[in-house]
Amino acid sequence: MKIKKRDELIKEEVNDPNAKGVNFYPVITQKDGAPTFSLRLFEIDSNGNTPYHSHVWEHEVYIIDGKGFIIGENKKLRIEKNDFIFVEPNEIHQFQAGEEGLKMICVVPNRGHPCLTC
Repeated sequence: MKIKKRDELIKEEVNDPNAKGVNFYPVITQKDGAPTFSLRLFEIDSNGNTPYHSHVWEHEVYIIDGKGFIIGENKKLRIEKNDFIFVEPNEIHQFQAGEEGLKMICVVPNRGHPCLTC
């Protein structure tokens, strides 16, 4: 069993020119012995956004705080604190923070995920 505190997390760089104001923290990953899934924290600054992208893995998201939007190929949905989101494999998506920013937990499978430092 392992417990981590928020102030112990180390921020990783988001090396995508289409991301704006995104702070990424690997929380529980393969480095911690998690064989199947990685738990990650994203803190997106006011009016920031993740890139508009897709990938072969699914992910599940929980909005911890803030408001904003998730943008899909043909939709823009409002999201806010306490929302749960499922993004299907290969689904184009982008998270956009509102004025107060957006904090979210994201779970992804370790298999097929390209995060080499996680």
